[in-house]
Amino acid sequence: MTDAINPAGPTTPIQPTSGISTDNSRLTSSANLKKAGQQFEAVFINMMLKSMRQASLGDGLLDGKNSQTFRDMQDKQVAESMAAHQPIGIGKAMTEFLARSQKTLQDATATTATAPGTPAAPAADGGTTS
Repeated sequence: MTDAINPAGPTTPIQPTSGISTDNSRLTSSANLKKAGQQFEAVFINMMLKSMRQASLGDGLLDGKNSQTFRDMQDKQVAESMAAHQPIGIGKAMTEFLARSQKTLQDATATTATAPGTPAAPAADGGTTS
């Protein structure tokens, strides 16, 4: 019997993936780090605005599900705009932290990549000791 979606018949089952991708070349881009910091800041500001909205003192006349949905969309846009044009600094702090940790990670990988028995790099003082 043929399948309506696939007239050739049943297909083979989907095989599970091999796990999380190990391609981390995109992580070394400073533009990607900056964008991630800006997005993090937008999410943080949006959560802050949501908390402020929940702390309202009373119900308004026009408070309904529709206006709440509109307000949530508006808050998201305001948060993204604030993160892009007037950041509060948390995204920049996160970007700097990630850049430092990646530099440390790259340095550690570079030192362990040298094979045993390979001569070490010469000392900064020309190999002389005092």
